[in-house]
Amino acid sequence: MNNGLTAAVDALLSRVAHTIEHHPKHVTALVAALLLGGGGGAYAVASLAPDAADLPVRQVTEAVEPLPLQAQAELLDAHSFSLFRSDITRSTDTAEALLQRLGINDPAAAAFLRNDAHFRNGLLGRAGRTVTAEASDTNGLLRLSARWVTEDDGQFTRLVIEKTPQGMASRLEKAPLSASSRLGSGTIKSSLFAATDESRIPDAVAVQIAEIFSGDIDFHRALRKGDRFSVVYESLEADGEPLRTGRVLSAEFVNDGRTYQAMWFQEPGSKGGYYTLDGQSLRRAYLASPMEFSRVSSGFKMRFHPILQKWRAHLGVDYAAPTGTPVRSVGDGVVEFAGVQNGFGNVVFVQHRNQHVTVYAHLSRINVRRGQTVSQGQNIGAVGATGWATGPHLHFEFRVKGQHQDPMTIARQSESVPVSAAAKPLFDKLAMGVRVQLSAAGSVQQASAQ
Repeated sequence: MNNGLTAAVDALLSRVAHTIEHHPKHVTALVAALLLGGGGGAYAVASLAPDAADLPVRQVTEAVEPLPLQAQAELLDAHSFSLFRSDITRSTDTAEALLQRLGINDPAAAAFLRNDAHFRNGLLGRAGRTVTAEASDTNGLLRLSARWVTEDDGQFTRLVIEKTPQGMASRLEKAPLSASSRLGSGTIKSSLFAATDESRIPDAVAVQIAEIFSGDIDFHRALRKGDRFSVVYESLEADGEPLRTGRVLSAEFVNDGRTYQAMWFQEPGSKGGYYTLDGQSLRRAYLASPMEFSRVSSGFKMRFHPILQKWRAHLGVDYAAPTGTPVRSVGDGVVEFAGVQNGFGNVVFVQHRNQHVTVYAHLSRINVRRGQTVSQGQNIGAVGATGWATGPHLHFEFRVKGQHQDPMTIARQSESVPVSAAAKPLFDKLAMGVRVQLSAAGSVQQASAQ
């Protein structure tokens, strides 16, 4: 049966091909007729829709009442807004000059400020204090506020001057500072301060870093390009505004390939201090430097004497610094001599235990007297250029049984005290968190560099 069907189909196709071949005009006419018939059918269907011209049209009219212009004008006249602006006080400020920088034109307010004791004592002649003003849309003073810290008691002072129905009024308020932790890190390219400036870390933090590691790192002579540090420190804030830097909570310093770490810890009932993360105190019997931070101009070595004009051993360390820079005792002791002595000029000798003596020479000012007991870090005078000095600097010596020694060597060899056994479990728990914080602080610089 399939063979028969196939034969029939083949025969039909053969006939169609024969017809198209011998009668093409007839086939073309037939196709055209079919197409026209189909188009006519489509037209007939389309024409069944209603004509748009026959659709009904309706007009709708609505009256619109505008808002009264007088009412709008009155609302605009009644509307007011405040303008806020902040600036930093300058030592040369007057009431008018400060208000002008704040964009305020208010003679009555300026007159009040000139006579207000709180304003005069708190802001005039005080550079660096942030002042915020609220002004009306006519540039009149509505409120002026400022905050500052004067004592290390965990509080700040808030000055508020505002317009009241009775006129301008001022008041001083005390409130507690709030502390928050901040992270930072940097790499030494030229100096510690240059690195902290580049990382936007306050100078006060840089000074603390140098102090913390001063027993292990000579920041005057031993820094290397590529040394790096990480630090976690407090930011003390008033009403959300950072006012000052607090204590360094933990720090890490990599110097010439060696890593040093420190954390702040205070045992219950005792004075706090910095410890290594395994519990060794970083407080030594002697500080490495008699000044917080300065440039060493001449170390403990042979040198060409600038006045005697010949080579001789330099039996101390010279610290170049401006006249008046504070000088401190590197350890606990008793003042053995305070006065003028030969080429030393104004000089202080401090007697420590174990026949140790420290010498502080060329001072411009002496702040202690003979026989006075001094503690480590206590101010004993100021840098000067008295005696045989070609410029302002401090000449510092360390003598052991009358023999001159390198002060840095003595500082490193002085003993330290570990955390007590009772406090060690708490210390170890805190140290685990410090390691995490320092790792996060170190990643701050890496993230900013990528």
